[in-house]
Amino acid sequence: QKEDIEVTLLPAGHCPGSVMFLFEGENGTVLYTGDFRLAKGEAARMALLHSGTRVKDIRSVYLDTTFCDPKFYHIPSREECLNGILELVRSWTSLTRYHVVWLNCKAAYGYEYLFINLSEELGIKVHVNRLDMFRNMPEILYHITTDRHTQIHACRHPRDDDCFRWNRLPCGMTCQNGTPLHIISIKPSTMWFGERMK
Repeated sequence: QKEDIEVTLLPAGHCPGSVMFLFEGENGTVLYTGDFRLAKGEAARMALLHSGTRVKDIRSVYLDTTFCDPKFYHIPSREECLNGILELVRSWTSLTRYHVVWLNCKAAYGYEYLFINLSEELGIKVHVNRLDMFRNMPEILYHITTDRHTQIHACRHPRDDDCFRWNRLPCGMTCQNGTPLHIISIKPSTMWFGERMK
């Protein structure tokens, strides 16, 4: 049996370009999420989820997400996480210019929100290995740099953890002007919340 359906791509907020699929046809409306990250109230602002003044009648939702598991009892909001990281980074980097932070980001994309907010709030650009991977995201280019002489790093190396163990950043930096760096590592990962008790 053939049926015409309309497929709408909705922003998933997971990483740049990620989408959710909304299928609409004679047999009803289905939303397939894939991995997504929506803040409270964000879906209410998605015009394509609405028909006139009301939310579309979605018959089925397919959640294809790592965190659809009871062990993830509570995942703090993006804002709560950002505020915690901001407070830690601000207090550490304000000690001396030799106090630096390494953001141990395991994926290539998905941390842009963090980089932009840290840079805006603290006035410190984030060191990354290459700018070309962000060329299609012009809003972030002002907040990142390939200059290693900054206090916030998100640079990467195949053996990141080994670098940190020897008090060396993945880009190879160990000191500035002969003064050793004091490095802390922050691993922005939701997985942490599934590994801890309530």
